[in-house]
Amino acid sequence: MASCGGDSEKESSTTTPAEVDLSEFTSKQMTGVEQIEIDVDLDAAIQRLSKAVTFKTISNQDRDDFDTEAFANYHKFLEESYPNVHRELKKEVLGDPRPYSLLYTWEGTDPSLEPALFYAHQDVVPVPEESRDQWNQDPFAGAIADGYIWGRGVLDDKNQIHGILEAAEMRIAEGWKPSRTIYFVFGQDEEVGGHEGARYIADVLEERGIERFAYVMDESAPLTPGIFPGIPDNTALIGIAQKGFISLEIAISGVGGHSSQPPTESNIGILAKAITKLEEAQFPYKIHPAVRHQYRYMGPEMHEAQQPMYAAVAFGKDDELTDLEQEFINEMAENQVTRAMLHTTIATTMFNAGIKDNVLPPTATAVVNFRPMPGDSPEVIIQHVKDAIDDDRITVRDISASTPATNIANPESDGYKMLEKTIRQIYGNDLIVAPFFVIGGSDSKHFQARDFAPDVFTITAIQLENVKEFEGFHGVNERILVEEYARTIGFFYQILGNLEDME
Repeated sequence: MASCGGDSEKESSTTTPAEVDLSEFTSKQMTGVEQIEIDVDLDAAIQRLSKAVTFKTISNQDRDDFDTEAFANYHKFLEESYPNVHRELKKEVLGDPRPYSLLYTWEGTDPSLEPALFYAHQDVVPVPEESRDQWNQDPFAGAIADGYIWGRGVLDDKNQIHGILEAAEMRIAEGWKPSRTIYFVFGQDEEVGGHEGARYIADVLEERGIERFAYVMDESAPLTPGIFPGIPDNTALIGIAQKGFISLEIAISGVGGHSSQPPTESNIGILAKAITKLEEAQFPYKIHPAVRHQYRYMGPEMHEAQQPMYAAVAFGKDDELTDLEQEFINEMAENQVTRAMLHTTIATTMFNAGIKDNVLPPTATAVVNFRPMPGDSPEVIIQHVKDAIDDDRITVRDISASTPATNIANPESDGYKMLEKTIRQIYGNDLIVAPFFVIGGSDSKHFQARDFAPDVFTITAIQLENVKEFEGFHGVNERILVEEYARTIGFFYQILGNLEDME
């Protein structure tokens, strides 16, 4: 059993367990699923993924800094590596203003069935020069060493692209055809919001008349022991909703001058005070419906003394807040991961002012990133910022292509159950599978925010050894275990077949 929330275990409830009905708060974990091993040509697959890492498909914040040759060469490599896929599936290269995202269409034999979609992204984050000497292997060499495949993008997210394509290549070689049409979407700019690629493709698919997807899957958290605070067990977290995204520029423009004659308040000082006031004006906490789903699945597997609190959350009402739910909020707020699940977050990410040590800068700017909860629109957030700062000298403007919080996928749906079954077929029954509220985001938000894709599920189909390995996401020494990549391919092979059992 495990506890969750703060760093120390607590008796969480001031209300006695007798006051909370736990009769229906029982385990929702699937049991007795037979494990399946898929025969994979791992040596060849490893070489293909290793080579994929060498294509520097980097997304920089400066969108003019875009290596078209790297993407074009990567596309050519995919064609050469997966001939069955490129013979059997229709491939389109889309995107606006740059067409470097890939849309593959695998026509199904039964056009009456709703289609499915698998998403992954080609682009990777940059490797800062100052971190190069911290890497055990060159980040773009695709090294295979010490039982791992190393390199930028091998975990986030090229292992998913290649896992999908390896599985499809195998299925086609066996003569298999899907009943429902299946789409593969590989975006070009997920790391900077996905507005050129995924959003454009979502527009295209909507315009082509797709009314509803039966199943959509994207990347998110990998299977990892201890990935969620307080749960030491191996855990597969299935994202069912994502927060939104908005970045605001907070700025002041005034008179500069010589540092020998400073004013009573400098522009930097004024802006610093404004940021301090904003950070002190945090958005209120609330329990998102996705969090209620999360603890309906997690709660029964956790510390028995805390189950009344988790049951109160799981079965609670959005327009009420019980004492046990308030206690849950208080406990979650002690941890930065779980705290972010409870409110719209405020993160000052950039600050810029000054060019010389003896010159007072005439302007100072900061960028503040927000991850909104449902209902906190850009207009609401901007007004919140202005009210918190309360200084007419400060300007506030939206500098992002902001996106709202998404719809919530249904964890009781056939799609969720099919995904959990597939996870257990490949990774076994000795793990916790639970829905969760994604505090970051991925390109699937451009689908899940629309009516045609309410049930989007996000998980990265790779088993990590421990939480330390998770630091490879956007960090140094990004790597995956060679032997685990075989199960990634097996997962996608199996889920393609399991889609046949969905109505």
